Amino acid sequence: MKEKIVGILGGMGPEATVDLFRKVLKATPAKTDQEHLRIIIDCNSKIPDRMAYILRGGEDPGPYMIKSAKLLESAGCELILIPCNAAHNWHGVVQESVNIPVLHIMRSTLDYVTEKHPKTEIIGLLAATLTIRAGLYHKIFAEKNIEVITPKPEHQEMVMKAIWEVKAGNTGPDVSRLLAYAAESLVASGAQGVIAGCTEIPIVLKNEGLPVPVIDATNALALAAVKEALGRA
Repeated sequence: MKEKIVGILGGMGPEATVDLFRKVLKATPAKTDQEHLRIIIDCNSKIPDRMAYILRGGEDPGPYMIKSAKLLESAGCELILIPCNAAHNWHGVVQESVNIPVLHIMRSTLDYVTEKHPKTEIIGLLAATLTIRAGLYHKIFAEKNIEVITPKPEHQEMVMKAIWEVKAGNTGPDVSRLLAYAAESLVASGAQGVIAGCTEIPIVLKNEGLPVPVIDATNALALAAVKEALGRA
């Protein structure tokens, strides 16, 4: 089967775009340059802020995302990845704008959890406030009767602070500690795993010190993309 050309609708943010690209490379079973997938990236950092639109009436990022998706399709891409969880609030309109599949990061994460951690009944979610308010993970995980729990308001403030720090280029241990503390609070509330559900979060939050697995949504999307591009079950 012919390999599919992968498109990355990036820029939300740029560091998260690089992280997804790197994880697609690592997930690809390649031993030479030529065995890697062809990947076309549109890193459009000018796409308006997703939370600003929903929470403060800022400019709608949807038209920008649609334009980027169409650009990738016209460049020959045969599937699209969006390395931003909150941007999946616009997944439907982006998918409707093109004739190629736009993979869904929440569904890819659910598939990963059900395959790797099939006994999971309660999972914690660290994500941007928009992602939580929109219920993007809650709706998908409900299909498998998995309860999604989220941080208390004071811990959510820590999560958002960490996200903005990563966007500003700070990936130091102080940022990791903010996320680790929020993750620990979810574990204390019964989470059997914690989803790193904002593409900035897995850049700094690893599995160290937590008694449950950290589920990297970006990596789940990368794995799903490689399977799709290579035509593997």
